Amino acid sequence: MSRALVGLSLALLAFRVLSAAFVVGQPGFTDAFYYVDVARRLAHGQGLTADFIWNFLEASHLEQLPIASHRFWMPATTVVQAAGIAVLEPAIGTFRSAQAAIIAVAAFIPAAAYAAARSVGASSRASLVAAALAGIGAGALAPAWVTLDSFAIAAIVGTLFFMAFARAAAGDLRAGAASGLLVGLLFLARAEGALFGVALLVLALRPPSRAAGVAGSAVALAIGAGWLARGVVLGGSPDLLARTVLLARYEDFFAIDPTATVDLATMITTRLGALGSDLVVVFFSLMAFLAFPLVIGVRGAWGQPAVRAFAGLALLIYVAEGVIWPLHATRGSYFHSLAAFYPFAMALVALGGETWLARRNARTRRLATSTTLAAAAALAVFGLATWDSVFNAGYRVRLDAADAIPAGPFLAIDGAAWRWIADRPALVTPADGPDAAACVAARYGAKSVVLEATHFSAYEAVYRGDLPTWLAAPIERGSIRIYPIRGDIHIFCAFRASPDTGPEAVVP
Repeated sequence: MSRALVGLSLALLAFRVLSAAFVVGQPGFTDAFYYVDVARRLAHGQGLTADFIWNFLEASHLEQLPIASHRFWMPATTVVQAAGIAVLEPAIGTFRSAQAAIIAVAAFIPAAAYAAARSVGASSRASLVAAALAGIGAGALAPAWVTLDSFAIAAIVGTLFFMAFARAAAGDLRAGAASGLLVGLLFLARAEGALFGVALLVLALRPPSRAAGVAGSAVALAIGAGWLARGVVLGGSPDLLARTVLLARYEDFFAIDPTATVDLATMITTRLGALGSDLVVVFFSLMAFLAFPLVIGVRGAWGQPAVRAFAGLALLIYVAEGVIWPLHATRGSYFHSLAAFYPFAMALVALGGETWLARRNARTRRLATSTTLAAAAALAVFGLATWDSVFNAGYRVRLDAADAIPAGPFLAIDGAAWRWIADRPALVTPADGPDAAACVAARYGAKSVVLEATHFSAYEAVYRGDLPTWLAAPIERGSIRIYPIRGDIHIFCAFRASPDTGPEAVVP
């Protein structure tokens, strides 16, 4: 590793630490809250379990707490954070120790991008530009590299996959097995990572790379099957399709019984809308102007198997996210999936930029390079400022309301976030409506219901003041309203808990 790359990596690590210290000082959004909530339990020897409910996918029969976690999200991010917590929690606390583990992973993003750029034929100078662009992250990826989420992990694993794939395509058996291992790890970080296995199947169809493709596919399948077997042992998720592919409204994802249906016209328009929205996400994730050198880089290196795999998998995941999971894709899923492609994309950007600038004079090359890096840095600062205004402001509002919530478990729209903030069990308000919420409250001994300005549509009447008899007048903290639960209210439940407690719920 060159001194320039080491110096650049250290400078970008310092930037990561500063952005964490001054901006990303709390998990921010549901995914991150979930990962660290469970990571803390894992680090403390309680396994992959949750003492909260963020979605009824994980408690479809209102199973008693704690419940098995990660029935929807994947475990790698939680495991990495748990390692950090186990080592550093006594010194710097739960959040910062989990974040330190993520930052440690993100520290290698510049090196991964540099190696990728060199592998596709870029010069060492252009490869340093790729390392800088990937490490800066620009826009929304600048805070993403230090959030308690899968971005940094996917970026490293995805980049290593493309480099290993290049050797596997030449028939290298060990590289094929390594590619399969990386697909398995990427799957454990992001579920759509399983689609990277399609590239291994293509290798298995070609005589020169058949052995490598079969070896890689076998390793990836073994890892994937192991994780899926856990789900089968835990009982599976019988309504997973209804909560993903067949989802009518996004809020139905959080229902106990997502029964809403969607007509064909709506299905088509939703998917077309998602494809359009995701295209915009790609465009701005590339800082718009980098799309031009990316295209040049892809065209110039098209003869390389890794570059064709990159283009094919990028298209495959774009279509899969928009067509199969459109409502999830437009709420962050697709943006998350781009992390696995980003450093390799910056490698191709550097190659394309170098190719285009080769006919220009030295002054033009320096100006183009410095302007690009300055724009990336400016967008990174903008991304951090946006993260602060979007996530930190809302977090402070919730913190200010936490002390007004009656002691004991409670219901709220974001069970994972409120579990972290209130440091006690929190249960998602079922999107089915207040009657279902009463049953959940009875089952788990909840003492209150918390409604924020953003709430499921079935609770709009409650938020406006039309209270069911089992809720008392609210305690208000800004836009947050906290409804204590009255005692001795009987509600007929249309669903049964496990163990079966009968159809009548007595709200404590």
